Amino acid sequence: MTGIRRTATAAALLLALPLSVVATAPALAAPAAPARATSASSTPVPTGAHVTLPRPTGPFAPGQEVLHLVDQNRLDPWVPSAGPRQLMVSMYYPAKKGAGGPAPYMTPEAARLMLDVKLPGNTMPTDAVTGTRTWAKSHARPEHGRFPLVVLSPGFTMPRTELTSLAEDLASRGYVVALVDHTYENTGTTFPDGQTLTCVMCGKLHTREEWAALNESRAKDVSFVIDRLTAHRHPAWRYTRMIDPDRIGMAGHSVGGSATVPALLTDDRIRAGVNLDGTMDYPVPATGLKGKPFLMIGHPLDDGQEDASWTESWAHLDGWKRWLTVAGSDHGTFTDIPLFVEKFGLPQPPGTTIGAERGVQLTRTYVAAFFDLQLRGIDRPILDGPTRENPEVSFHP
Repeated sequence: MTGIRRTATAAALLLALPLSVVATAPALAAPAAPARATSASSTPVPTGAHVTLPRPTGPFAPGQEVLHLVDQNRLDPWVPSAGPRQLMVSMYYPAKKGAGGPAPYMTPEAARLMLDVKLPGNTMPTDAVTGTRTWAKSHARPEHGRFPLVVLSPGFTMPRTELTSLAEDLASRGYVVALVDHTYENTGTTFPDGQTLTCVMCGKLHTREEWAALNESRAKDVSFVIDRLTAHRHPAWRYTRMIDPDRIGMAGHSVGGSATVPALLTDDRIRAGVNLDGTMDYPVPATGLKGKPFLMIGHPLDDGQEDASWTESWAHLDGWKRWLTVAGSDHGTFTDIPLFVEKFGLPQPPGTTIGAERGVQLTRTYVAAFFDLQLRGIDRPILDGPTRENPEVSFHP
C-alpha cells in the first residue's frame, strides 16, 4: 500500500490528524503530537469567531433531516458486542425556500472530541465548530419531484460533517444526498440517546488487507442505507418518494472515496462513483467496474509522482473515466477543512496555495458536473478537458 494520499494530510489541520500518525498511535487520545499540531492548538481564537460555509449555488434551498438507522441483519463489524450495526445519516434534499430552521453543523460532544483528538492540548472552544453557519434548513418542506440520490462517505477518522458544503450544494442543484457517519471510524458519532461513540478502529489498520476490509465494510454500510431509503414498505425516511431509485451515485473523500470501488462492484443500484483524493486501498480489479463511470480528483504529489494505487486502478477502469489534479491543493482541499484552517489562522500544509473557498467551489463544480452527466444525461463540457475558467485543474491523459 502506498498510502501517499492518505499521509499527505498535514498535522496542523484543524480537522485532519494525518493517518500516518493515527495508524501507528497506540491510543487515539495520545498520538505523538507534531510541533505543528501543538502550535495550531494554541492559536488564540477570537471570541465568537465562526466559519460560514460557502453559499450553495443551485436554484433550490437545501433541507436537512438526520436519520438513525439500525441494520438488524448485521452485527457491528468493529464492536460485535454492541449488537446490530447502527449509523447516523444526514439527509439533504431540495426544499422550499423559507421553510425550516437552521441546521446545526455538528453536536457539541462530537465537536469537542474532534478538537481534542485532532489538536492535542486543544484550547479552542467547542462553539468555534458548533457555531459554523450552514445553509440547510432542518425539517424544511421538500420540493415536488423525484431526484437522483448521491451517497457521501467521509475520510477515515473524520465525521460526516467534513462534506457538508458539498452535500448542501448538491441538494441545491436538485439531488437528494445521504451523508453517512461510519460508526467507530471517526472521532465521534452522536446518537439520538445522547451517547457519542468514539473511534475504535483508529490505530488498528496497518496493512493493505486491513484497509481493504474497512472499504468493504463501508460498501456494506452504503448498500444498507440505500436499502432503507428505497424500501417499498416502511422506508427509513418520510420523504423517500423524492428519490429516483434508478439514478444513484456515490462519492467520498479519502477512504470514503476508495470505498466507492467495492460499493460499485457489489451494488448494481449504484451507477457512478467519485473518489476525492483517496488512496485506492481497494484497487479496481483487472476486470474493471462493470463499465460504470468513475471520477478521480486529487492533489499533486511531490516531484510529479503518481500514486501507484491510482495508476494501477486507472488502467483497469473500463467505463467513462477522468483523473483530475488540482494544482496548489492538499488532501483536505476537497472538504470543509480549509475553511476552518483559514478562519482560525492555523498553519497550511506545505505547498498549499489554493484558497479554501476556491477548493470548495472546484470540488462542487466537478462533482456536480459528473453526476449531471452520469445520472441525468446532461452534457457537461467542463469534463472534456482543461478550461480557461479553472486553470488549476489538469486532466490525466
